[in-house]
Amino acid sequence: MTDQKLKELLNSLQTAVEKTEKIDSETLELVRELDEEIHRLTEAGAQADDVEGVLDQAKSMETRFAVDHPVAERFLREIIDALSRVGI
Repeated sequence: MTDQKLKELLNSLQTAVEKTEKIDSETLELVRELDEEIHRLTEAGAQADDVEGVLDQAKSMETRFAVDHPVAERFLREIIDALSRVGI
């Protein structure tokens, strides 16, 4: 998976979260932070430890979103899979 596809998934995640009626500011901030981290990894090149940290962050968010934000959770799962495979 290319960096471009990963960025598209991030955009889809942000759109899904923003369209959710009952979304709290903390959740929006978590998505923003994940977006920034992944962009940083793809633009600057990443060390294995950096990728692992972002993967952990995304997995934590996925668990949190599972019940309240199922569409966003699906995009998070795809992002996690992409990060795992691409080895940025």
